[in-house]
Amino acid sequence: MVYIGFIDEAALKKERARARKIRTSQWWKRKRSIGICHYCKGSFPPAQLTMDHIIPVGRGGKSEKFNLVPCCKECNTQKSSLLPSEWEGYMDTLRK
Repeated sequence: MVYIGFIDEAALKKERARARKIRTSQWWKRKRSIGICHYCKGSFPPAQLTMDHIIPVGRGGKSEKFNLVPCCKECNTQKSSLLPSEWEGYMDTLRK
């Protein structure tokens, strides 16, 4: 796996704190209340959906609304720190 640069610990802490704040916002609660995983499109109770950074914080992503999606625990675990193009490659192998 190729990583796009390095994020220092202070920047990681800042982005994680921002994500925790967004998690309590009405915007996030509405987004999660739809109950659909962004990746597998499965239907889940909203409380079972987690917040995922499309571009992971550890790889330069930010805790901004355009980079945050609700997803099921299984997809979040499988995606880990993959970038969107890497994740698509993984999903393609599952579809075959």
